[in-house]
Amino acid sequence: MFTAPWFPVNWSLAYNSSQMRIAVQDPLQPSSRPSHVSSVRSLLASLLPICVSAIFFTCAVHLLPVQSTASKRLLIYSIDVEGGQSTLLISPTGASLLVDTGWPGYNGRDAERIRAAMKDAGIARIDDVFITHYHTDHVGGVPELVKRIPVGEFIDHGPNREDSDVTRRDFAAYLKAIGSTPRRSVRPGDTIQIPGLSVLVLAADGEHIASVPGIKPEPNSNCSTERQWPDDPSENARSAGILVTFGKFRFLDLGDLTGAKEVALVCPVNPIPSIDLYLVNHHGMNLSNSRALVNAIHPRVAIMNNGTHKAGSPEAWQTVHNSLGIEDLYMVHTAEGSDAAHNSTEALIANPKGSSMDGAYFKVVAQSNGGFSITNSRTGQTKEYALK
Repeated sequence: MFTAPWFPVNWSLAYNSSQMRIAVQDPLQPSSRPSHVSSVRSLLASLLPICVSAIFFTCAVHLLPVQSTASKRLLIYSIDVEGGQSTLLISPTGASLLVDTGWPGYNGRDAERIRAAMKDAGIARIDDVFITHYHTDHVGGVPELVKRIPVGEFIDHGPNREDSDVTRRDFAAYLKAIGSTPRRSVRPGDTIQIPGLSVLVLAADGEHIASVPGIKPEPNSNCSTERQWPDDPSENARSAGILVTFGKFRFLDLGDLTGAKEVALVCPVNPIPSIDLYLVNHHGMNLSNSRALVNAIHPRVAIMNNGTHKAGSPEAWQTVHNSLGIEDLYMVHTAEGSDAAHNSTEALIANPKGSSMDGAYFKVVAQSNGGFSITNSRTGQTKEYALK
């Protein structure tokens, strides 16, 4: 079978079949041309359209963009912002969602760590920045972020609800920093349009969703034994939380949602499906991570974005560690205020005590079939979690 060789084509100059006929026309006049020449010429004329079509088809195939199989995945970076939150998601289409921005100050340290994760992912802008709530360790990094990185839109839960000077200051700094960049507020049940992903808002501004589309809420047997959690007047209880779905893979991030709001979300029935990757609520503080929530969502793997001396409490660590079906609990830092029995093994810690590396992160690569891997940037070691 004839296969045309590959070569670049300037389509504006390419001949059509009739032009090619003219280009190869015998200079002899028809009256002086021998009969066998005329026969050959007729044969060539009949074959040229076929050859031209074959060449153009082959060229067109080579010119089509090739979609790498590596792009058919979801990337999640749990960035070290020293006990704050900043989580970067890159969809299979290259669209990006940044959840929170870390702390202010430190010469833009947290914005630079976000930019390092972006470089690893191969992106130069962030399409959407999702602010879970207005505490300094979540929203404080916005002013430095927008100095360095183009942002398409900011998303949050609406006005600040906390009666404290520091939170009012941080909320005002956030509004000033985003300037004319589009901003919108979401409610439970709203979706965030990230091509290639389903992103559903489960909680926002103290309210929560009753059901997840396609998921039947199930009675939660953990509710009857759950302790009474205190009311929380802070912005933590107003945290906006999301469920991210990529095929069969599910990621849950509820910000700093505290115990009473967690229980209200999953009791007496739980609307949340089983979770593959759980970002441990509130950096692993014992003000959050109720058994009613953690046991109901059955996380396969969890990442705790604690700091060296912030959160990572023994109570929260134990609740997550003991949850049914969990395989691993990763920690961004060794919780130095805790004991060895309530810290994960060093291989599962991005920044262990005594490490010379600063700002190591976890990189998650998820497939639509539900399988995923987690790489510790400090060690370069990757652990696979195959589809069950």
